[in-house]
Amino acid sequence: GPVCTNLGLKPGQRLTVKGLIAPNAKSFVMNLGKDATFLGLHFNPRFDAHGDVNTIVCNSKKVEEWGAEHRETVFPFQKGGTVEITFGVNQNDVTVHLPGHQFTFPNRLNLSVFDYFDTQGDFTLQSLSWE
Repeated sequence: GPVCTNLGLKPGQRLTVKGLIAPNAKSFVMNLGKDATFLGLHFNPRFDAHGDVNTIVCNSKKVEEWGAEHRETVFPFQKGGTVEITFGVNQNDVTVHLPGHQFTFPNRLNLSVFDYFDTQGDFTLQSLSWE
């Protein structure tokens, strides 16, 4: 999927992602971090993948080392539907705003700036905006 670099997202700013979920979606991924090897947030909604059904799995990655998985059981996604997700960058965490739900994920890598964003899997990016 698409890759964005040099985003320069700092605490107090937010990234809004809009897109289309594939009709036969198994899972999709959005990564936010310093670059492809330092991911502050690996956001992975799973319809049916890796043994998870209708679960959002979040993690962080430092080079090749993954952190502990964090699971959210609220799953506001529909196969074949559109979705808008906003990532709010704070000093110590990232707030993930989903339709009708939000949660925070800690900034485990202590990133002061989030420069990198990508999407993978069963998701088509329609728009990306930040403020």
